[in-house]
This record gives sequence, C-alpha cells and structure tokens, in this order.
Amino acid sequence: MSLQAWLELIASGLITGGVYALIALGLNLQYGLMRVLNIAHGEFLMLGGFATWFAYTQLGISPLLMAPVAFAIMTALGLVIHRLVIRRLAATSPDIDVFEARGLMVAFGLMFLVQNFASLVWGGELRGYDYLTDPVAVAGTRFAGNKLVLLAVALAASIALIVLLRRTLLGKGVRALMQSPTGAQLVGIDTERLHPMMFGIGLGLAGLAGSLLSMAYAVSPSIGEPYTVTALIVITLGGFGSMTGSLLAGLALGVIEALGMHFTSPSLKSLLSYGIFIAVLLWKPNGLFKR
Repeated sequence: MSLQAWLELIASGLITGGVYALIALGLNLQYGLMRVLNIAHGEFLMLGGFATWFAYTQLGISPLLMAPVAFAIMTALGLVIHRLVIRRLAATSPDIDVFEARGLMVAFGLMFLVQNFASLVWGGELRGYDYLTDPVAVAGTRFAGNKLVLLAVALAASIALIVLLRRTLLGKGVRALMQSPTGAQLVGIDTERLHPMMFGIGLGLAGLAGSLLSMAYAVSPSIGEPYTVTALIVITLGGFGSMTGSLLAGLALGVIEALGMHFTSPSLKSLLSYGIFIAVLLWKPNGLFKR
C-alpha cells in the first residue's frame, strides 16, 4: 500500500476519532466530576444533529453558524436537566453509590424519552444534507471539505476545554473536585455552581459533536446510543477523569477502527472496539493515559 493510501486511511480515522473524543470529553466531565454516568449522552448528540439539519434545510442557516448555537442550546438544556433531576437525586440519595445507581436509571429513562421525542417530531428515517462536499487536496490526498471542518472544529473545541481545565482558576476547581470532592468543599470550592455548569457543558459538547457530524453523515433518532457506547470505550481507554486521555484515546480508537476495517472487514468494527475495551480493562483498568 502506498504512502498516500496510508495517509488517507489514518486521516479518515482521525476524522472519526475527533467526534469520538468530543463526545467522550463531555461524558467524562460529567462522570469524573459528579459520578453521573449519563447513558443518554449520545441522544443529545442526535438532537444537535437534527437541530443543525433543520436549521440548514428549513431556515437556510449555515451549519458552521449553527454549531455554536447547538452547543449553547444543549448547554442550556443540560442546566435545566441538572436543576430538575440531578440536583434532586443528589439531595435525596443517602450516599454516592445510591446516587450513581439512581442517576443511571434516570439516564436510561431520559434516553428513551429523547429518542421517542425525536421520532415523533422528525420521524424515524435518515436525514441528511449536502454541505462543503467538494474535495480538498491535503498533502496529495483528497478529502471532503466538511470532514476536514469536522476534524478541525472538534480538535479546537477539545483542546480549548483541556486548556480551560488546566490553565484557569475555574479549571483548577473542577480538577480539585474530581480528585477529592470532600477536600475541595473544605477549601471553599462552590460545588453548587460548578456541578450544573459542567453538566451543561458536557451536554453542550455532545450537541456540538452532533452538529458537526450532521455536516458529513445522515442523522436519525437511533444514532445516539452507539456513540454513547463508543464514548464509554474511549473514557475507559483514556482513564476516567482524564480529559487529555479522552482526546488521545478518541483519536487512537478512530485510527485503529479505520485500519482494522481496511485490513479485515467493516462488519468487524464493533468487535474490534469491544475487544480493545475488554483488553484494556483486564490489562490496565485505570486507562492507558491516566497517571
């Protein structure tokens, strides 16, 4: 296989991995900070995709303009869900284990609620549109422009979140809560403010991922669940609570899947992902990139 073919294959994997990383970062932020394993996370990716599809096909709004709007809408929705559901669960749960179990059950209900809402509003068929589909030459290899935009924005958003958590006072507070919730509260970190904010940003990242995804792929009410499972695999590979690990693991998983499907069979994609998932759990359960 030529060098150009290798580059094309790896770049294709990185494009897919960028979406994996973006949605995994949001889910990791929620679980690492609040122990909310939001199984419905992918459904908000689906909502972001449908919102962008509707805005472009019915209102003529560019998907690039709609992407930050989708992020803002899903963030606001996350704040509402936290206020109505998560905060009540936290107040009524006797300990973190009970809270985590109840949160998981609520997330399952939320997943089916959002799926059925999308089916009722938009129907069950695939929805797509043409946007920046003309090929662009990069290093002698040609890619659809929308996929290059998808990768660039996904990487920019992921790196921006990591920089926010590493370089700002807000980020230091979030990392302190992840490491020791009790210790963080003892030194005066305001959990009442950070928890809903980070939960909302987590859903916002899912909405942004869905908006970007809709530029290159069709969306339907059922696309969210597979991305949630993939995000869980990415988080496991990168380490729970590790944002940089989620980014690296998402990109790595995308490349591994692309190579695996090329040299074996596209039907083995899920088998490959789950095989890696199980191997990492057995070999290094704390994640490949967690220190």
